Amino acid sequence: MAKATHKWAFKPGMRAGAYSWKSSSKAIERLKSASSEIRAVARVDPVTAAEGVIALAQRIWPAFEHIDTSSGALGNAVCRTLEELLPILIDASADEKTRAKWLEQLRQAIEDDGVDYLAPIADRFGQIAAYPSLMNLHADRDIDMIEAAWSDHARFIHAPTATLTLSCLLEAGLHDELLALLERKKTRLWFDEKFGAEALLRQGCEDEALARAEALLLDQHRQWGHVEIAQFCECILISKGREEEAYRRFGLPSVSGNTYLAMWRNLVKRYPDLDARRILEDLIDTHGSKGKWFAAAKTARFLDIALECAAHYDAAPSTLIRAARDLKLKEPSFAMEVALQAIRHLVEGRGYEPSPLDIDEAVEHLMVAAAHLDEADQARQALQRIAGSALAPGMMADRLARNIAALSPADRDG
Repeated sequence: MAKATHKWAFKPGMRAGAYSWKSSSKAIERLKSASSEIRAVARVDPVTAAEGVIALAQRIWPAFEHIDTSSGALGNAVCRTLEELLPILIDASADEKTRAKWLEQLRQAIEDDGVDYLAPIADRFGQIAAYPSLMNLHADRDIDMIEAAWSDHARFIHAPTATLTLSCLLEAGLHDELLALLERKKTRLWFDEKFGAEALLRQGCEDEALARAEALLLDQHRQWGHVEIAQFCECILISKGREEEAYRRFGLPSVSGNTYLAMWRNLVKRYPDLDARRILEDLIDTHGSKGKWFAAAKTARFLDIALECAAHYDAAPSTLIRAARDLKLKEPSFAMEVALQAIRHLVEGRGYEPSPLDIDEAVEHLMVAAAHLDEADQARQALQRIAGSALAPGMMADRLARNIAALSPADRDG
């Protein structure tokens, strides 16, 4: 008896032309829903879940074709979704005949894809193939066409199956053929070169792989995939026991994160044997914008570094005020200094969309911390010095003067 076909809930919402120009957010939510559904099925039926991944991949371009992708949000969401689901497809226990059918479906979807949404699938096509015979089949199918396209340096000829072909050559162990094919290209881009570098690495040619990848970093134009290239080089040096060199040459320059704190944490995690304080200091020296590292230094409990950051011109007064608020009782001395720096920045015209109310809040946190240390009079004197150093009258300076005048004797005496 034939196995019943699974009814996927995501399919109706991923029909061709389902989304209009401004439907990016809606499409991203649909992707999240589809991913959750497929992962839930994978827990009980991995092969059916793998077929769900293919069904989703086939529908991405037809459904999203008319959406504005200029913000990059949808493209990033598609990439994250596919990378999340690819292990399900790769690891599924499917026989060669079934996997051959899957590959044909994916190949057609890749050829039809208008904006390379399916690049993550093409990158790992050789792994999806699983069987050597299938790797060789798909490696050979378009290799002559790709060689001809890449040999024509007078014109640009797009070869939509180039990436999947390189992936199959790599996984099939056809390293010399892969490298020979890449030699046909006029331009060197990490999209393709990563397969050549990996081929060299798998042959034990670490130095050659490192040189090939690093050459892209030395290009006068910042390469796409700059971080990925640096991390590839970094991993090679670490594997050779050259951790300090890896850290200096590639780790520090390529560190990534949505915040400065995330960048520090990323590097500390990658280099657990290095001193966390030294990593923070190196990051500040390498990437600059010292004031913006305040939150990272504070969270890491390097409060002396945090105070140096707070004094820097590009520290955000709003961030400093929040820190003073949170630490005015736990770390009153630190909170006092931070609040004073926030006030100084505001009086000197810094901060994003500052308000006179920011001065009020900073003074309030300052005086609470000062009272805790019995230093209210010293705090008031510090405020007077800031007010006296103002270069010109202004809204913030006037607000500070009003706060100073409003401080009671009790405030001054603690």
